[in-house]
Amino acid sequence: MKRTFPTLFISHGAPTLAIDSSPAHEFLRTCGETLGKPSAIVVLSAHFEARRATLTSGERPETIHDFGGFPEALYRIRYPAPGEPALAGEIARRLESDGIDVHADDRRGFDHGAWVPLLLMYPAADVPVVQLSIDTSLGTGYHYRLGALLAPLRERGVLIIGSGGATHDLRSYFTGAAGAPSPSWVSDFNEWLAGRLEAGDADALLEYRQLAPHARRNHPTEEHYVPLLCALGAAGAHASGTRLHHSYEHGVLSMDAFRFDATPR
Repeated sequence: MKRTFPTLFISHGAPTLAIDSSPAHEFLRTCGETLGKPSAIVVLSAHFEARRATLTSGERPETIHDFGGFPEALYRIRYPAPGEPALAGEIARRLESDGIDVHADDRRGFDHGAWVPLLLMYPAADVPVVQLSIDTSLGTGYHYRLGALLAPLRERGVLIIGSGGATHDLRSYFTGAAGAPSPSWVSDFNEWLAGRLEAGDADALLEYRQLAPHARRNHPTEEHYVPLLCALGAAGAHASGTRLHHSYEHGVLSMDAFRFDATPR
């Protein structure tokens, strides 16, 4: 009998997370061992946006270096985890049965929102991986629902990961300094987010733009936020979060990570 996995939300930060020592890097290096080895991994990444729900369906997806201006060492990294076309097909059927238009792409590889954390968590690259796209034009409710459609996969040992950022104001990040203290407009939002996740307050999290302090400043666009809702929805009804890691980069980029478990009612 396969183990039922929790779901995860990971703040993946800059691509250099893969090679630079930091609290978040060290956390991810131990996270996979703590969780154990899943039968497969489904990732919903901030860096895979599509107007149709799109799944990676190839047997050997490539490693995509979807960034520029970083150290050469990053471009030499490959994460050769296999795909799992059968799992992609099953997910497609689940989404289609709920009225979602789905496209399987056997040529798309893994973007850095997927392979950077997975490289640290499961460095052997021996767990099959499928990516599923997001679409910020469809709003927060769509992404929570998208996650809920994936929830039954957990009972078969599938690990579902939302990969984005608890905060994501890149303008402030690039003008900030390493080791800078976190300003209140970042920490107030970050702690509101953690509190609502720990309380399992899905309604507030879906309406975060109206309810959270400094929401639009921390998320000028929503692609790094909605993977969190996918992970929350995939944990099942009445899920709540546990903060597994807490740190900042340049004072403004939260690297927080959460696990979600369904709470019996």
